[in-house]
Amino acid sequence: MTERRKLIVVSNRGPVTYSRDDSGERVAKRGGGGLVTALRSLVTQHDVTWIASAMSEEDAAVAGEAGGEAVEETADDGSPYRLKLVVHDPVAYDRYYNVVANPVLWFVQHYLWGLATAPEFDHGVHAAWAEGYVSVNRAFAEAVVEELERSPDASVFFHDYHLYVAPRLVRERVPDATMSHFVHIPWVMPDYWRALPEPIRRAVHEGILANDVVSLHTDRWCRSFLRSCEDVVGAEIEFEGGLVRHGGRETSVRARPISVDPEEFAEIAGSGEVRAAEHDIAAERPEFLILRVDRTDPSKNIVRGFRAYELYLEAHPEMYGRVGMLALLDPSRQDIPEYSEYLGAIQRGARTVNDRFQHPGWLPLDLRIADDFTQAVAAYKQFDVLLVNAIFDGMNLVAKEAPLVNTRDGVLILSENTGAHEELEPWVVSVNPFDVAGQAEALHVALTMAGDERRVRLEAIRRHIREHDISAWIETQLHDLDEVVGRSPTSISA
Repeated sequence: MTERRKLIVVSNRGPVTYSRDDSGERVAKRGGGGLVTALRSLVTQHDVTWIASAMSEEDAAVAGEAGGEAVEETADDGSPYRLKLVVHDPVAYDRYYNVVANPVLWFVQHYLWGLATAPEFDHGVHAAWAEGYVSVNRAFAEAVVEELERSPDASVFFHDYHLYVAPRLVRERVPDATMSHFVHIPWVMPDYWRALPEPIRRAVHEGILANDVVSLHTDRWCRSFLRSCEDVVGAEIEFEGGLVRHGGRETSVRARPISVDPEEFAEIAGSGEVRAAEHDIAAERPEFLILRVDRTDPSKNIVRGFRAYELYLEAHPEMYGRVGMLALLDPSRQDIPEYSEYLGAIQRGARTVNDRFQHPGWLPLDLRIADDFTQAVAAYKQFDVLLVNAIFDGMNLVAKEAPLVNTRDGVLILSENTGAHEELEPWVVSVNPFDVAGQAEALHVALTMAGDERRVRLEAIRRHIREHDISAWIETQLHDLDEVVGRSPTSISA
Protein backbone atom coordinates (compact mmCIF):
# COMPACT_ATOMS: atom_id res chain seq x y z
CA MET A 1 0.00 0.00 0.00
CA THR A 2 1.18 3.51 -0.77
CA GLU A 3 1.20 6.11 1.99
CA ARG A 4 -1.90 8.14 2.73
CA ARG A 5 -2.04 11.28 0.57
CA LYS A 6 -4.22 14.18 -0.47
CA LEU A 7 -6.14 13.50 -3.67
CA ILE A 8 -8.50 15.59 -5.77
CA VAL A 9 -10.73 13.24 -7.79
CA VAL A 10 -12.49 14.88 -10.73
CA SER A 11 -15.35 13.21 -12.64
CA ASN A 12 -18.60 14.26 -14.25
CA ARG A 13 -20.70 12.13 -11.89
CA GLY A 14 -20.03 12.16 -8.19
CA PRO A 15 -20.15 9.50 -5.48
CA VAL A 16 -23.54 10.71 -4.20
CA THR A 17 -26.49 12.67 -5.49
CA TYR A 18 -29.03 14.44 -3.31
CA SER A 19 -32.83 14.44 -3.31
CA ARG A 20 -35.76 14.86 -0.93
CA ASP A 21 -37.71 11.95 0.53
CA ASP A 22 -41.48 11.84 1.03
CA SER A 23 -41.18 13.69 4.32
CA GLY A 24 -39.16 16.48 2.71
CA GLU A 25 -35.88 15.47 4.33
CA ARG A 26 -32.70 15.66 2.28
CA VAL A 27 -31.22 12.26 1.48
CA ALA A 28 -27.94 11.29 -0.19
CA LYS A 29 -28.06 8.36 -2.59
CA ARG A 30 -24.95 6.61 -3.82
CA GLY A 31 -24.09 7.71 -7.34
CA GLY A 32 -24.49 5.30 -10.22
CA GLY A 33 -21.93 4.00 -12.66
CA GLY A 34 -18.90 1.78 -12.54
CA LEU A 35 -16.48 4.67 -12.12
CA VAL A 36 -17.98 5.68 -8.77
CA THR A 37 -17.88 2.08 -7.57
CA ALA A 38 -14.28 1.69 -8.72
CA LEU A 39 -13.06 4.76 -6.89
CA ARG A 40 -14.82 4.23 -3.59
CA SER A 41 -11.80 2.61 -1.94
CA LEU A 42 -9.80 5.78 -2.58
CA VAL A 43 -11.98 7.48 0.00
CA THR A 44 -11.19 4.86 2.62
CA GLN A 45 -7.43 4.99 2.13
CA HIS A 46 -6.67 8.65 1.33
CA ASP A 47 -7.76 12.22 2.08
CA VAL A 48 -10.05 12.82 -0.87
CA THR A 49 -11.80 15.86 -2.24
CA TRP A 50 -14.17 14.76 -5.00
CA ILE A 51 -15.21 17.34 -7.61
CA ALA A 52 -18.26 16.49 -9.71
CA SER A 53 -21.20 18.06 -11.51
CA ALA A 54 -24.34 18.97 -9.61
CA MET A 55 -26.68 16.48 -11.31
CA SER A 56 -29.97 17.23 -9.55
CA GLU A 57 -31.83 20.26 -8.29
CA GLU A 58 -30.98 19.20 -4.76
CA ASP A 59 -27.30 18.86 -5.71
CA ALA A 60 -27.42 22.49 -6.85
CA ALA A 61 -29.12 23.47 -3.59
CA VAL A 62 -26.37 21.77 -1.57
CA ALA A 63 -23.72 23.59 -3.60
CA GLY A 64 -25.51 26.89 -3.15
CA GLU A 65 -25.80 26.48 0.61
CA ALA A 66 -22.08 25.73 0.75
CA GLY A 67 -21.30 28.90 -1.17
CA GLY A 68 -19.44 26.91 -3.80
CA GLU A 69 -17.19 25.28 -1.20
CA ALA A 70 -16.88 21.56 -0.57
CA VAL A 71 -19.20 19.82 1.88
CA GLU A 72 -18.23 17.07 4.29
CA GLU A 73 -19.61 13.65 3.32
CA THR A 74 -19.27 10.13 4.65
CA ALA A 75 -18.69 6.96 2.60
CA ASP A 76 -20.63 3.74 3.19
CA ASP A 77 -17.94 2.48 5.57
CA GLY A 78 -17.91 5.73 7.56
CA SER A 79 -14.80 7.22 5.94
CA PRO A 80 -15.01 11.03 5.61
CA TYR A 81 -14.34 12.88 2.39
CA ARG A 82 -15.03 16.30 0.90
CA LEU A 83 -17.47 16.72 -2.00
CA LYS A 84 -17.40 19.79 -4.21
CA LEU A 85 -20.35 20.07 -6.58
CA VAL A 86 -19.96 22.28 -9.65
CA VAL A 87 -23.20 23.93 -10.79
CA HIS A 88 -23.39 24.42 -14.56
CA ASP A 89 -25.67 26.51 -16.71
CA PRO A 90 -28.33 23.99 -17.88
CA VAL A 91 -27.99 24.95 -21.56
CA ALA A 92 -24.21 24.69 -21.42
CA TYR A 93 -24.41 21.31 -19.67
CA ASP A 94 -26.87 19.96 -22.21
CA ARG A 95 -24.53 20.96 -25.02
CA TYR A 96 -21.55 19.49 -23.17
CA TYR A 97 -23.20 16.14 -22.40
CA ASN A 98 -25.87 15.55 -25.06
CA VAL A 99 -24.22 17.22 -28.06
CA VAL A 100 -20.45 16.76 -27.58
CA ALA A 101 -19.46 14.22 -24.92
CA ASN A 102 -21.75 11.39 -25.98
CA PRO A 103 -22.81 11.90 -29.62
CA VAL A 104 -19.30 13.07 -30.62
CA LEU A 105 -16.52 11.89 -28.30
CA TRP A 106 -18.15 8.60 -27.28
CA PHE A 107 -19.02 7.86 -30.90
CA VAL A 108 -15.56 8.64 -32.28
CA GLN A 109 -13.83 6.62 -29.55
CA HIS A 110 -15.98 3.55 -30.21
CA TYR A 111 -15.72 3.71 -34.03
CA LEU A 112 -19.49 4.15 -34.22
CA TRP A 113 -19.60 6.40 -37.28
CA GLY A 114 -19.90 4.93 -40.75
CA LEU A 115 -18.47 8.23 -42.12
CA ALA A 116 -20.51 8.11 -45.35
CA THR A 117 -23.39 9.83 -43.56
CA ALA A 118 -22.06 10.79 -40.11
CA PRO A 119 -20.74 12.89 -38.50
CA GLU A 120 -21.69 16.32 -39.76
CA PHE A 121 -20.27 19.26 -37.85
CA ASP A 122 -22.56 22.21 -38.43
CA HIS A 123 -22.48 25.56 -36.62
CA GLY A 124 -24.54 24.09 -33.79
CA VAL A 125 -21.94 21.44 -32.96
CA HIS A 126 -19.10 23.96 -33.10
CA ALA A 127 -21.07 26.22 -30.76
CA ALA A 128 -21.76 23.27 -28.44
CA TRP A 129 -18.04 22.58 -28.27
CA ALA A 130 -17.10 26.18 -27.41
CA GLU A 131 -20.09 27.13 -25.28
CA GLY A 132 -20.82 23.71 -23.80
CA TYR A 133 -17.89 21.30 -23.56
CA VAL A 134 -15.16 23.90 -23.11
CA SER A 135 -17.33 26.00 -20.81
CA VAL A 136 -18.13 23.08 -18.51
CA ASN A 137 -14.49 21.97 -18.52
CA ARG A 138 -13.49 25.51 -17.58
CA ALA A 139 -15.82 25.37 -14.57
CA PHE A 140 -14.24 22.07 -13.51
CA ALA A 141 -10.77 23.54 -13.95
CA GLU A 142 -11.67 26.55 -11.79
CA ALA A 143 -12.88 24.22 -9.03
CA VAL A 144 -9.64 22.22 -9.23
CA VAL A 145 -7.52 25.37 -9.04
CA GLU A 146 -9.44 26.51 -5.95
CA GLU A 147 -8.76 23.18 -4.25
CA LEU A 148 -5.07 23.28 -5.21
CA GLU A 149 -4.81 26.71 -3.63
CA ARG A 150 -6.22 25.13 -0.47
CA SER A 151 -4.00 22.01 -0.71
CA PRO A 152 -0.99 22.68 -2.97
CA ASP A 153 0.47 19.23 -2.27
CA ALA A 154 -2.64 17.34 -3.48
CA SER A 155 -2.52 15.22 -6.63
CA VAL A 156 -5.30 15.59 -9.20
CA PHE A 157 -6.97 12.49 -10.60
CA PHE A 158 -9.07 13.30 -13.71
CA HIS A 159 -11.45 10.74 -15.17
CA ASP A 160 -12.74 9.99 -18.63
CA TYR A 161 -13.78 11.67 -21.86
CA HIS A 162 -15.91 14.34 -20.22
CA LEU A 163 -12.82 16.25 -19.06
CA TYR A 164 -10.25 16.31 -21.85
CA VAL A 165 -9.85 20.11 -21.88
CA ALA A 166 -9.74 20.72 -18.12
CA PRO A 167 -6.15 19.54 -17.43
CA ARG A 168 -4.62 22.12 -19.76
CA LEU A 169 -6.73 24.87 -18.19
CA VAL A 170 -5.48 23.82 -14.76
CA ARG A 171 -1.87 23.55 -15.95
CA GLU A 172 -1.94 27.10 -17.28
CA ARG A 173 -2.91 28.32 -13.80
CA VAL A 174 -0.87 25.86 -11.69
CA PRO A 175 2.21 24.83 -13.70
CA ASP A 176 3.65 22.52 -11.03
CA ALA A 177 0.43 20.58 -10.27
CA THR A 178 0.71 16.78 -10.23
CA MET A 179 -2.06 15.43 -12.47
CA SER A 180 -3.18 12.08 -13.82
CA HIS A 181 -5.97 11.22 -16.26
CA PHE A 182 -7.64 7.84 -16.64
CA VAL A 183 -9.52 7.24 -19.91
CA HIS A 184 -12.21 4.60 -19.36
CA ILE A 185 -13.07 4.11 -23.05
CA PRO A 186 -11.03 2.98 -26.10
CA TRP A 187 -8.59 5.26 -27.87
CA VAL A 188 -8.94 5.04 -31.64
CA MET A 189 -6.25 5.17 -34.30
CA PRO A 190 -5.13 8.55 -35.69
CA ASP A 191 -7.04 8.46 -38.98
CA TYR A 192 -10.37 8.09 -37.22
CA TRP A 193 -9.66 11.18 -35.11
CA ARG A 194 -9.63 13.08 -38.41
CA ALA A 195 -13.40 12.73 -38.44
CA LEU A 196 -13.29 15.64 -35.96
CA PRO A 197 -12.51 19.20 -37.05
CA GLU A 198 -8.84 20.05 -36.54
CA PRO A 199 -9.34 22.55 -33.68
CA ILE A 200 -11.40 20.05 -31.70
CA ARG A 201 -9.15 17.03 -32.16
CA ARG A 202 -6.10 19.16 -31.35
CA ALA A 203 -7.75 20.55 -28.20
CA VAL A 204 -8.59 17.01 -27.05
CA HIS A 205 -5.00 15.83 -27.40
CA GLU A 206 -3.32 18.95 -26.05
CA GLY A 207 -5.74 19.02 -23.14
CA ILE A 208 -5.02 15.50 -22.00
CA LEU A 209 -1.27 15.87 -22.58
CA ALA A 210 -1.21 18.52 -19.87
CA ASN A 211 -1.32 15.62 -17.40
CA ASP A 212 1.80 13.98 -15.98
CA VAL A 213 0.32 10.51 -16.47
CA VAL A 214 -2.34 9.24 -18.86
CA SER A 215 -3.67 5.73 -18.24
CA LEU A 216 -5.86 3.51 -20.39
CA HIS A 217 -7.11 -0.05 -19.96
CA THR A 218 -4.91 -1.88 -22.47
CA ASP A 219 -1.61 -1.84 -24.29
CA ARG A 220 -3.67 -1.66 -27.49
CA TRP A 221 -5.38 1.59 -26.49
CA CYS A 222 -2.01 2.98 -25.28
CA ARG A 223 -0.42 2.33 -28.68
CA SER A 224 -3.32 4.09 -30.37
CA PHE A 225 -2.97 7.03 -27.99
CA LEU A 226 0.75 7.39 -28.65
CA ARG A 227 0.27 7.22 -32.41
CA SER A 228 -2.53 9.78 -32.40
CA CYS A 229 -0.46 12.17 -30.27
CA GLU A 230 2.29 11.90 -32.87
CA ASP A 231 -0.07 12.35 -35.81
CA VAL A 232 -2.56 14.91 -34.47
CA VAL A 233 -0.28 17.31 -32.58
CA GLY A 234 3.19 16.32 -33.78
CA ALA A 235 4.36 15.10 -30.39
CA GLU A 236 7.68 13.31 -29.95
CA ILE A 237 7.02 9.72 -28.90
CA GLU A 238 9.03 7.03 -27.13
CA PHE A 239 6.86 4.04 -27.94
CA GLU A 240 8.86 1.52 -25.94
CA GLY A 241 8.86 3.61 -22.78
CA GLY A 242 5.36 5.04 -23.20
CA LEU A 243 6.46 8.66 -23.13
CA VAL A 244 5.08 11.71 -24.96
CA ARG A 245 6.98 14.99 -25.26
CA HIS A 246 4.93 17.97 -26.33
CA GLY A 247 4.74 21.66 -25.50
CA GLY A 248 7.73 21.56 -23.17
CA ARG A 249 6.30 18.71 -21.08
CA GLU A 250 6.58 14.96 -20.71
CA THR A 251 3.57 12.71 -20.22
CA SER A 252 3.86 9.06 -19.21
CA VAL A 253 1.34 6.68 -20.81
CA ARG A 254 0.45 3.46 -18.99
CA ALA A 255 -1.88 0.48 -19.45
CA ARG A 256 -3.79 -0.03 -16.21
CA PRO A 257 -6.79 -2.33 -16.69
CA ILE A 258 -9.63 -1.56 -14.31
CA SER A 259 -11.13 -4.36 -12.25
CA VAL A 260 -13.77 -5.10 -9.63
CA ASP A 261 -13.94 -5.92 -5.92
CA PRO A 262 -14.35 -9.72 -5.64
CA GLU A 263 -15.31 -9.61 -1.98
CA GLU A 264 -18.00 -7.02 -2.61
CA PHE A 265 -19.49 -9.09 -5.42
CA ALA A 266 -19.48 -12.23 -3.29
CA GLU A 267 -21.37 -10.33 -0.61
CA ILE A 268 -23.90 -8.94 -3.11
CA ALA A 269 -24.40 -12.36 -4.71
CA GLY A 270 -25.18 -13.88 -1.32
CA SER A 271 -27.68 -11.22 -0.28
CA GLY A 272 -31.32 -12.08 0.28
CA GLU A 273 -32.49 -9.84 -2.56
CA VAL A 274 -30.21 -11.52 -5.09
CA ARG A 275 -31.08 -15.03 -3.86
CA ALA A 276 -34.78 -14.26 -4.27
CA ALA A 277 -34.25 -12.95 -7.79
CA GLU A 278 -32.09 -15.96 -8.62
CA HIS A 279 -34.84 -18.29 -7.42
CA ASP A 280 -37.24 -16.70 -9.91
CA ILE A 281 -34.75 -16.99 -12.78
CA ALA A 282 -33.93 -20.61 -11.91
CA ALA A 283 -37.62 -21.50 -11.82
CA GLU A 284 -38.22 -20.06 -15.30
CA ARG A 285 -34.98 -20.89 -17.08
CA PRO A 286 -34.63 -23.50 -19.83
CA GLU A 287 -32.02 -26.25 -19.77
CA PHE A 288 -29.36 -23.91 -21.22
CA LEU A 289 -29.32 -20.18 -20.49
CA ILE A 290 -27.49 -17.63 -22.64
CA LEU A 291 -27.18 -14.28 -20.86
CA ARG A 292 -26.31 -10.78 -21.90
CA VAL A 293 -26.27 -7.80 -19.54
CA ASP A 294 -25.70 -4.42 -21.18
CA ARG A 295 -26.72 -0.83 -21.46
CA THR A 296 -28.79 -0.07 -24.57
CA ASP A 297 -25.79 1.62 -26.14
CA PRO A 298 -24.97 1.18 -29.86
CA SER A 299 -21.40 0.20 -28.88
CA LYS A 300 -22.69 -2.91 -27.09
CA ASN A 301 -23.71 -4.56 -30.39
CA ILE A 302 -26.94 -5.99 -29.05
CA VAL A 303 -28.77 -6.22 -32.38
CA ARG A 304 -25.98 -8.27 -33.99
CA GLY A 305 -25.98 -10.51 -30.93
CA PHE A 306 -29.69 -11.20 -31.43
CA ARG A 307 -29.04 -11.91 -35.11
CA ALA A 308 -26.27 -14.37 -34.18
CA TYR A 309 -28.68 -16.14 -31.81
CA GLU A 310 -31.22 -16.31 -34.62
CA LEU A 311 -28.62 -17.96 -36.88
CA TYR A 312 -27.73 -20.39 -34.10
CA LEU A 313 -31.37 -21.45 -33.67
CA GLU A 314 -31.73 -21.76 -37.44
CA ALA A 315 -28.79 -24.20 -37.52
CA HIS A 316 -29.75 -26.18 -34.40
CA PRO A 317 -33.45 -27.09 -34.32
CA GLU A 318 -32.57 -29.81 -31.81
CA MET A 319 -32.18 -27.03 -29.25
CA TYR A 320 -35.71 -25.66 -29.62
CA GLY A 321 -37.25 -25.47 -26.17
CA ARG A 322 -33.95 -26.38 -24.50
CA VAL A 323 -32.10 -23.07 -24.84
CA GLY A 324 -33.07 -19.48 -24.15
CA MET A 325 -31.47 -16.07 -24.16
CA LEU A 326 -32.09 -13.65 -21.29
CA ALA A 327 -31.22 -10.05 -22.24
CA LEU A 328 -31.14 -7.67 -19.27
CA LEU A 329 -30.68 -4.20 -20.71
CA ASP A 330 -30.37 -0.91 -18.86
CA PRO A 331 -31.92 1.92 -20.93
CA SER A 332 -29.13 4.38 -21.64
CA ARG A 333 -29.00 8.07 -22.68
CA GLN A 334 -32.48 8.15 -24.17
CA ASP A 335 -32.29 11.95 -24.55
CA ILE A 336 -29.87 11.35 -27.43
CA PRO A 337 -31.61 10.44 -30.72
CA GLU A 338 -29.10 7.76 -31.72
CA TYR A 339 -29.70 5.95 -28.45
CA SER A 340 -33.50 6.05 -28.57
CA GLU A 341 -33.37 4.83 -32.17
CA TYR A 342 -31.07 1.98 -31.18
CA LEU A 343 -33.44 0.91 -28.41
CA GLY A 344 -36.14 0.59 -31.06
CA ALA A 345 -33.81 -1.55 -33.18
CA ILE A 346 -33.15 -3.79 -30.16
CA GLN A 347 -36.86 -4.33 -29.61
CA ARG A 348 -37.41 -5.11 -33.29
CA GLY A 349 -34.50 -7.55 -33.26
CA ALA A 350 -35.89 -9.44 -30.27
CA ARG A 351 -39.34 -9.56 -31.85
CA THR A 352 -37.86 -11.01 -35.05
CA VAL A 353 -36.30 -13.91 -33.14
CA ASN A 354 -39.42 -14.65 -31.13
CA ASP A 355 -41.82 -14.33 -34.06
CA ARG A 356 -39.76 -16.83 -36.00
CA PHE A 357 -39.06 -19.50 -33.39
CA GLN A 358 -41.33 -19.30 -30.36
CA HIS A 359 -43.95 -21.92 -29.68
CA PRO A 360 -46.27 -22.57 -26.72
CA GLY A 361 -44.23 -22.93 -23.56
CA TRP A 362 -41.00 -21.57 -25.03
CA LEU A 363 -39.93 -17.96 -25.47
CA PRO A 364 -36.52 -18.06 -27.19
CA LEU A 365 -35.49 -14.51 -26.25
CA ASP A 366 -36.58 -12.90 -22.99
CA LEU A 367 -35.89 -9.17 -23.33
CA ARG A 368 -36.13 -7.10 -20.14
CA ILE A 369 -35.40 -3.38 -20.31
CA ALA A 370 -34.88 -1.97 -16.82
CA ASP A 371 -32.21 -0.68 -14.48
CA ASP A 372 -32.16 -3.68 -12.14
CA PHE A 373 -28.72 -4.49 -10.73
CA THR A 374 -30.10 -7.12 -8.32
CA GLN A 375 -31.62 -9.07 -11.21
CA ALA A 376 -28.39 -8.77 -13.20
CA VAL A 377 -26.28 -10.27 -10.39
CA ALA A 378 -28.84 -13.04 -9.94
CA ALA A 379 -28.59 -13.82 -13.65
CA TYR A 380 -24.78 -13.78 -13.40
CA LYS A 381 -25.09 -16.76 -11.08
CA GLN A 382 -27.30 -18.72 -13.49
CA PHE A 383 -25.80 -18.37 -16.97
CA ASP A 384 -24.38 -21.25 -18.98
CA VAL A 385 -23.06 -18.86 -21.63
CA LEU A 386 -22.38 -15.13 -21.23
CA LEU A 387 -22.38 -13.23 -24.53
CA VAL A 388 -20.28 -10.03 -24.58
CA ASN A 389 -19.93 -9.02 -28.23
CA ALA A 390 -19.32 -5.26 -27.99
CA ILE A 391 -18.22 -3.40 -31.11
CA PHE A 392 -15.49 -1.71 -29.05
CA ASP A 393 -15.32 -1.33 -25.28
CA GLY A 394 -12.75 0.26 -23.00
CA MET A 395 -12.94 -2.67 -20.61
CA ASN A 396 -16.43 -4.20 -20.13
CA LEU A 397 -16.76 -5.02 -16.46
CA VAL A 398 -19.64 -7.45 -17.04
CA ALA A 399 -16.98 -9.83 -18.39
CA LYS A 400 -15.22 -9.65 -15.02
CA GLU A 401 -18.20 -9.41 -12.67
CA ALA A 402 -20.28 -12.31 -13.91
CA PRO A 403 -17.65 -15.11 -13.82
CA LEU A 404 -16.85 -14.28 -10.20
CA VAL A 405 -20.28 -15.34 -8.96
CA ASN A 406 -21.43 -17.86 -11.59
CA THR A 407 -22.51 -21.24 -10.17
CA ARG A 408 -22.82 -23.26 -13.40
CA ASP A 409 -19.29 -23.27 -14.85
CA GLY A 410 -20.48 -20.73 -17.38
CA VAL A 411 -18.55 -19.98 -20.57
CA LEU A 412 -17.65 -16.40 -21.55
CA ILE A 413 -17.97 -15.45 -25.23
CA LEU A 414 -15.98 -12.22 -25.56
CA SER A 415 -15.47 -9.71 -28.34
CA GLU A 416 -11.85 -9.29 -29.37
CA ASN A 417 -12.46 -5.50 -29.31
CA THR A 418 -13.13 -5.28 -25.57
CA GLY A 419 -10.43 -4.24 -23.17
CA ALA A 420 -11.15 -7.34 -21.10
CA HIS A 421 -10.10 -9.52 -24.03
CA GLU A 422 -6.45 -8.51 -23.63
CA GLU A 423 -6.47 -10.04 -20.13
CA LEU A 424 -8.92 -12.93 -20.47
CA GLU A 425 -8.25 -14.20 -24.01
CA PRO A 426 -6.74 -17.59 -22.97
CA TRP A 427 -9.93 -18.61 -21.18
CA VAL A 428 -12.76 -17.24 -23.32
CA VAL A 429 -14.37 -18.06 -26.66
CA SER A 430 -13.25 -15.09 -28.77
CA VAL A 431 -15.47 -13.52 -31.43
CA ASN A 432 -15.28 -10.76 -33.99
CA PRO A 433 -18.18 -8.42 -33.17
CA PHE A 434 -19.16 -7.95 -36.82
CA ASP A 435 -19.13 -11.67 -37.73
CA VAL A 436 -22.61 -12.82 -36.78
CA ALA A 437 -22.03 -16.25 -38.34
CA GLY A 438 -18.92 -16.60 -36.20
CA GLN A 439 -20.87 -15.58 -33.11
CA ALA A 440 -23.53 -18.19 -33.91
CA GLU A 441 -20.82 -20.83 -34.11
CA ALA A 442 -19.31 -19.55 -30.85
CA LEU A 443 -22.68 -20.09 -29.14
CA HIS A 444 -22.63 -23.69 -30.34
CA VAL A 445 -19.04 -24.20 -29.17
CA ALA A 446 -19.81 -22.74 -25.73
CA LEU A 447 -23.04 -24.69 -25.26
CA THR A 448 -21.42 -28.02 -26.18
CA MET A 449 -18.09 -27.52 -24.36
CA ALA A 450 -17.11 -30.34 -22.03
CA GLY A 451 -17.79 -29.76 -18.37
CA ASP A 452 -14.15 -30.13 -17.28
CA GLU A 453 -12.99 -27.50 -19.78
CA ARG A 454 -15.76 -25.12 -18.75
CA ARG A 455 -14.69 -25.42 -15.13
CA VAL A 456 -10.99 -24.91 -15.85
CA ARG A 457 -11.67 -21.79 -17.92
CA LEU A 458 -13.98 -20.24 -15.34
CA GLU A 459 -11.61 -20.87 -12.45
CA ALA A 460 -8.73 -19.33 -14.39
CA ILE A 461 -10.76 -16.17 -15.01
CA ARG A 462 -11.63 -15.98 -11.33
CA ARG A 463 -8.01 -16.37 -10.24
CA HIS A 464 -6.92 -13.61 -12.59
CA ILE A 465 -9.58 -11.18 -11.38
CA ARG A 466 -8.85 -11.91 -7.72
CA GLU A 467 -5.15 -11.32 -8.28
CA HIS A 468 -5.80 -8.14 -10.26
CA ASP A 469 -8.62 -6.55 -8.29
CA ILE A 470 -9.75 -2.94 -7.95
CA SER A 471 -7.33 -2.23 -5.10
CA ALA A 472 -4.40 -3.28 -7.27
CA TRP A 473 -5.70 -1.01 -10.06
CA ILE A 474 -5.74 2.01 -7.77
CA GLU A 475 -2.35 1.26 -6.25
CA THR A 476 -0.60 1.00 -9.63
CA GLN A 477 -1.91 4.41 -10.65
CA LEU A 478 -0.82 6.03 -7.42
CA HIS A 479 2.57 4.44 -7.93
CA ASP A 480 2.68 5.95 -11.44
CA LEU A 481 2.07 9.38 -9.92
CA ASP A 482 4.82 8.78 -7.36
CA GLU A 483 7.26 8.13 -10.18
CA VAL A 484 6.63 11.54 -11.77
CA VAL A 485 6.76 13.56 -8.55
CA GLY A 486 9.99 15.52 -8.66
CA ARG A 487 9.93 16.00 -12.41
CA SER A 488 10.24 19.73 -13.06
CA PRO A 489 7.54 20.67 -15.59
CA THR A 490 7.96 23.80 -17.65
CA SER A 491 5.02 25.91 -18.70
CA ILE A 492 3.00 24.90 -21.74
CA SER A 493 3.92 26.75 -24.88
CA ALA A 494 1.17 28.69 -26.57
